[in-house]
Amino acid sequence: RYLRRAEKDDALALAQLINLAGEGMPLHIWRSMAGEGESVWDVGQRRARREEGSFSYRNATIAMSGKEIAGALVGYPIGGAPEAIDRDTPALFVPLIELENAALNTWYVNVLATYDRFQRRGFATALLEEAARQARAAGIRQMSIIVTDRNERAIRLYRKQGFREIEHRPIAKDGWTTDSEHYLLLIKDL
Repeated sequence: RYLRRAEKDDALALAQLINLAGEGMPLHIWRSMAGEGESVWDVGQRRARREEGSFSYRNATIAMSGKEIAGALVGYPIGGAPEAIDRDTPALFVPLIELENAALNTWYVNVLATYDRFQRRGFATALLEEAARQARAAGIRQMSIIVTDRNERAIRLYRKQGFREIEHRPIAKDGWTTDSEHYLLLIKDL
């Protein structure tokens, strides 16, 4: 097992793993973004290949099991200024932006996911440790992550790693099918 920086060629795996981490919400969003003749996975890959933006290969770390991609981390700093929530911000994003605004000056773990066949083998823990290393290297003293209330396995992992719940918001489903009712903002001191 080893970790490496993501590359543009990892775009399909990154799209798949962000969809796993987002419990299907990314596919829901990408459907509305798909152009003529473009699949939802094409949209996800296009976004992963971007040079800028939060969901970019540049913010990603890949966990490898031999020659296979086992999981991924997408993390970056949240600055000190809150993001504005305009009237035209889609309802789906409002609670997420509110929680990110409650996590200013933290290293934000936007995506942490492993493929099912690699779960319970230490990849997520290794990726969280890498996120903490990246945060410390950037001079940041806290990490943040948002998780849904029904993702019990992830919540157990995060609590075991020292994260604690700070705030929560109701999920605005806006056509997204999920059993979860709330987003939980978890913070960890480094």
